[in-house]
Amino acid sequence: MSPRLRVSVSPCHRVPASPCPLVFLCPAPRADCIIRAMATSDIKLLVMDVDGVLTDGRLYFSARGEELKIFDARDGAGVKYLMRAGLDCAFLTGREGSIASARAAELGVKHVLSGIKDKEPAFRELLASLGLTPEQAAFVGDDLVDLPPMRLAGWSACPADAAAEVREAAAYVASASGGRGAVREIVERLLKEQGRWPAIMKRYLPG
Repeated sequence: MSPRLRVSVSPCHRVPASPCPLVFLCPAPRADCIIRAMATSDIKLLVMDVDGVLTDGRLYFSARGEELKIFDARDGAGVKYLMRAGLDCAFLTGREGSIASARAAELGVKHVLSGIKDKEPAFRELLASLGLTPEQAAFVGDDLVDLPPMRLAGWSACPADAAAEVREAAAYVASASGGRGAVREIVERLLKEQGRWPAIMKRYLPG
């Protein structure tokens, strides 16, 4: 196994394009935040899992057997920032049900694929339907089933509490956990890498 060079950088450091397998570790208190050098400039679509990414992965059931899920408002804001910046968004989840579709509708996400057990073919089909290449898409996942589309995508990310194998494969490991602001953080990182974040901030700054 080839050695990895680990370099401490600030959280806002822009990762240079390089063929070398460099790994950058952000300093404390974000010591678990990992960035690997991968191109983000061509990304036009962010595809994400739902359970464990937009939620904390736990499943809640009412006395009547109704499935319930908790979403973080910050993650919803992140999705809206992403689309406001001109990127598209999609949910790709292994579970059936209407909750993911309802959350997507609330946020304005048009692409929802649910009940998908083999995610790579579905990911490829989604890209083909949108006329995109894998290099133009990013994928956010948290468990082993997400590894194939993550490795296919041009850029990938995961929450802090993702499976160890997923953290190893991801280009960016958030400091926040799934359902606790990870998507918001990942979106900000992607938009900063693309130089789109100042336009988002401009709306909230005086003058």
